Amino acid sequence: MDNESVREKFKNNPKLKKFIDWVIMNQVETRPRWFIRLLAPLYQHRGKHSVIHRSARMDTPPYRVFCLGDYSVIESFACINNAVGDVIIGDHTRVGLHNTIIGPVDIGSHVNLAQGITVTALNHNFSDANKRIDEQGVSTSPVTIEDDVWIGANAVILPGVTIGEHCVVAAGAVVTKDVPPHSLVAGVPAKVIKKI
Repeated sequence: MDNESVREKFKNNPKLKKFIDWVIMNQVETRPRWFIRLLAPLYQHRGKHSVIHRSARMDTPPYRVFCLGDYSVIESFACINNAVGDVIIGDHTRVGLHNTIIGPVDIGSHVNLAQGITVTALNHNFSDANKRIDEQGVSTSPVTIEDDVWIGANAVILPGVTIGEHCVVAAGAVVTKDVPPHSLVAGVPAKVIKKI
C-alpha cells in the first residue's frame, strides 16, 4: 500500500484521521510529539553529507515528505514544517540561520537562503466574519524555488510563488507573484529590477 492510498483512507474516515493526528501532533504546540521526533531519522530522507544543525526545529510528521538533498545544510534555529505539505530541498542547498519554511515547498539545488527568510505556502482562512480566524482552518498553495537561486536576508516568499532558475531576491523583499528566470527582484511587493 503506497502513501497516497493511505492518505485517501484517512480522508474518507475523518474520525480515524483526527485520532491519528492527535497521536502524532501535540495539539497545543502544533508540532510532532516528542516520541515522534525521536523517530525522525527513520522517516526523514537526508542525503549524503547533508547537515541539520541540532538547534533547528524540525516539525516534520511522518505522514508528509521531508527530503534534504546531498551536501545540503539547514542552519541553526531554522524551522522546517511539513505538517500541511511536503518539503523537498535539493542538493548543495543552504537554508540559513533563523529561516522558516512551511510546506508544501520545493526548493531546487544550489540555492542559498540567507538569514531570517520566511518561505510559506500556508495561509489562514479568514473570510467568514461570523467565525474566529482560528476556527476557519488553513489553505495552501505550493511554493517552488528553482535551481541556482540566491535569496537575501529577511525576504518573504508567499504562497503560490514560483521563483525561476538563476534568480536573485534582494534582502527584505516580499515576493507575492512568480519571478521569471534570470531576474533580480526587490521591494515590497517585489518587482523585477533587471534581467541577469
